[in-house]
Amino acid sequence: MPPLERPGKIIAVGLNYRAHAEEQGASLPERPLLFAKWPTALVGPGEPIVLPSISSSIDYEAELGVVIGSRVKGVRAQDALEAVRGYLCANDVTARDLQRADRQFTRSKSLDTFCPVGELVPAAEVPDPQALRIRCLVNGEVRQDSTTADMIFSVAELIAFVSEAITLEPGDLLLTGSPAGVGAFRDPPVFLADGDEVTIGIDGVGILSNPVRG
Repeated sequence: MPPLERPGKIIAVGLNYRAHAEEQGASLPERPLLFAKWPTALVGPGEPIVLPSISSSIDYEAELGVVIGSRVKGVRAQDALEAVRGYLCANDVTARDLQRADRQFTRSKSLDTFCPVGELVPAAEVPDPQALRIRCLVNGEVRQDSTTADMIFSVAELIAFVSEAITLEPGDLLLTGSPAGVGAFRDPPVFLADGDEVTIGIDGVGILSNPVRG
């Protein structure tokens, strides 16, 4: 089971790393781009990412996950980190062909097993969430290697932006975007296959590994 109670909401952010925007030729967003992942997508460390029959383009996305610890609405960015319970490694698994077909994100990112998460690290043990190295390895090969300093919108800014419109409650999970190096924008594109092992590592937060099963 995932190492956290089932969240009421999983709110994710698209296109939040500068280099990730550059690798796809996209302009930097003027405001955070939000989408939802359903809680039924959650799995824990070591549990398989299951390849669905309806997609042939399953991608990995290493992300810093933020678990909310207190109810917040309209919080200011300078106060936002006080609402954080802790941080974890997450993988925003995506069916790229469904994403293109739907022209939006929810279905393609919410299939069962498409939100692996690691162990929760208390916020006090992560003094600066904008100074963390984040990596993704597939079968031991480094695919993503960046730092949270490359985020366009910081964790505090994201919490403030979300809470302007949506009340954040204890246990809610915020996924903060993925750095450059995803499979869809490699040349040629490289997607996950049966037998792969995906490992997300974030300095000071931990390591999350999941096998891929067809």
